[in-house]
Amino acid sequence: MKAITDAQFDSEVLKSKGLVLVDFWAEWCGPCRQLLPIMEELSGEMSGKIQICKMNVDEAPATPANYGIRSIPSLLLFKDGKLVDTKVGFNSKAVLAEWINRHA
Repeated sequence: MKAITDAQFDSEVLKSKGLVLVDFWAEWCGPCRQLLPIMEELSGEMSGKIQICKMNVDEAPATPANYGIRSIPSLLLFKDGKLVDTKVGFNSKAVLAEWINRHA
């Protein structure tokens, strides 16, 4: 899992081939902290199938604003640089794995 900034978003997400999941989070967000170990597990288990990035909304406010992020955690799934799906709030590992696999 890779932490990215507003400056890196274009090269890491929009210009990437395949699936990229961006986890918009903040340090003070309880559900975001609960989601972190799940995202780390998925990143390891699905390496080669998907790249998972996390973006701190406090440190990188421009990209979340561009995508209308109003609640965190928000997960945006991109395929070949195009936004294909969004999930908001805490979800279980099984739900997230099925969601990712549906778009793979």
